[in-house]
Amino acid sequence: MLLTSHPAPPRTRSDGARIKPRTPPVNTRGRLYVVFMILALASTALIVRAVDLQVVRKDFYQQQGDARFLREVPIPVSRGTIFDRNGEPLAVSTPVESVWADPGTVLEQPERIPELAKALGVDAAALKQKLEQHQDREFLYLKRQLNPDDAQAILTLGIAGVSSQREYKRFYPGGEVTAHVLGVTNVDDRGQEGLELSFDDWLAGKPGAKRVIRDNKGHTVEDVELVREPRPGRDLTLSIDRRIQYLAYRDLKAAIIDHHAKSGSMVVLDATSGEILAMVNQPSYNPNAPAADPAYRRNRAVTDVVEPGSTMKPFTIATALQSGKWTPDTPIDTNPGTFLLAGHLIRDVANHGLLTVTGVLTHSSNVGAAKIALTLPNEDMYDMDHRFGFGESTGSGFPGESPGLLPAARTWGVLEKATIAYGYGLNVTTLQLAQAYAALADGGRLRQPTFVKGVRNPAVAVIDPQLAHTIVKMLETVVAPGGTALRAAVPNYLVAGKTGTSRQAVAGGYESKYISLFAGIVPASNPRLVAVVVIHDPQGGYFGGTVSAPVFSQVMTGALRLLDVPPDNVQHWYAGGPDTGAPIQPGSKAPDYAPGDTSYEEAVP
Repeated sequence: MLLTSHPAPPRTRSDGARIKPRTPPVNTRGRLYVVFMILALASTALIVRAVDLQVVRKDFYQQQGDARFLREVPIPVSRGTIFDRNGEPLAVSTPVESVWADPGTVLEQPERIPELAKALGVDAAALKQKLEQHQDREFLYLKRQLNPDDAQAILTLGIAGVSSQREYKRFYPGGEVTAHVLGVTNVDDRGQEGLELSFDDWLAGKPGAKRVIRDNKGHTVEDVELVREPRPGRDLTLSIDRRIQYLAYRDLKAAIIDHHAKSGSMVVLDATSGEILAMVNQPSYNPNAPAADPAYRRNRAVTDVVEPGSTMKPFTIATALQSGKWTPDTPIDTNPGTFLLAGHLIRDVANHGLLTVTGVLTHSSNVGAAKIALTLPNEDMYDMDHRFGFGESTGSGFPGESPGLLPAARTWGVLEKATIAYGYGLNVTTLQLAQAYAALADGGRLRQPTFVKGVRNPAVAVIDPQLAHTIVKMLETVVAPGGTALRAAVPNYLVAGKTGTSRQAVAGGYESKYISLFAGIVPASNPRLVAVVVIHDPQGGYFGGTVSAPVFSQVMTGALRLLDVPPDNVQHWYAGGPDTGAPIQPGSKAPDYAPGDTSYEEAVP
């Protein structure tokens, strides 16, 4: 028998009405408690989160937010202007724009990359590759130092992530005329060569910085604060006279072309201050487009050395006069125009016979200079040359300046002493030679050459003023009828100077290439200017009196006029050419050298 369960019958009242089951009472207080607990927990969570955001991790989240919109950007400053001594600008900085991009942002718009590449003037595939290679960065230069209008044309495209910033580009109004002195700056406007490098800290200034807010396209929408005050570069006034610089450049270049020479240099100094008024070289280059052969960029006047040849004879004669063994009128026999010494034959270009010491300079006698030197101690000759600055840097401060070479006196044999006496066996720069002649011109006082106008430049006495004056007077005979440098004459002015011709040294000896030199002082009676001209490997004639001396004459004629220097030889002056027995009168044409005439040349060993 199966047992089954049945639900209990509903309860009824006595009248038969059904009785509803009793509903348990609702716990309203408990429900409210639960709600309040939930709200409390939520509030606590919000408070904790707010504290975390506003207090605990405030710096982190601020940094993250700033990283997306706040940027610190540089405030570019202009490099100082370089002026010549008369206030003419030689180097100026002009504002330009550089276009940059956030690679990641630009890559999010691949369809616009060809458009951007066309505006930049580059290949689209190359641009995309460049962006991909640097997509982990937020800043990448696309093109630098653009004309502001060209940069604006790129920005007008409205490509997100592309922007521009102000920069400065150096411009040199004088072009190749002043290139070797000034040097150049790089794309960041920092000095790389020349005086731009020497005075970079002075000229460069200090860029500033500011914080800005940028939108998602990289455009600045608000300046927030100044982080660092910008400090513009300071101006620099040089001793260079732009007008004389141009004269030297023009006439040196003309001589290089006329004589088919390889290269050349010229330096012009103020004899009383040591200020460099001009320094030029050939070949030159355009610093506004400096993609030139490195050989063209070298400032040969301070970096290249030469054997100075006969331009060293005045210092040998100064040693001789200082010794008391010789006077300007002491005779010396140079017959027969050659001198055999230690198996080496020293030659003059002709047999000058019996000369005075002054005549040794006038006719540039190697034999006479060698015989005089053999009467002098090695130490005395070395000391004289060293006092005039040979064998050490001039102290001009120009980058890469060579100290030249003056061998120690203890290494000299009789042959070395003789050859040093007429300018072989030592090396000098064009600037060193100019410094030494400036010391002669300034009464035996040596100054460091300087490129800066008006700096204090004390002199060091190296020889007695009267001795210096005597040497200058002796050198006047070189630039007069009978001397080797008549073509160095300057109308209406007395000139003192010395020619030099040397062979170019190669490993193991000398080659059949020559260096033509002239060093001069003008006006000789009251020296104001000193100039040295050095020309390498001229073709045809190669003597200093025919190649370099005319350059001196042309440049000094213009420079003395520009500086308004009073003439000191109005009545009688020599315009160049052979000895005709009488001064050439103003306005007349100087006769040319007669064919085969060697009386105004000098021997080259």
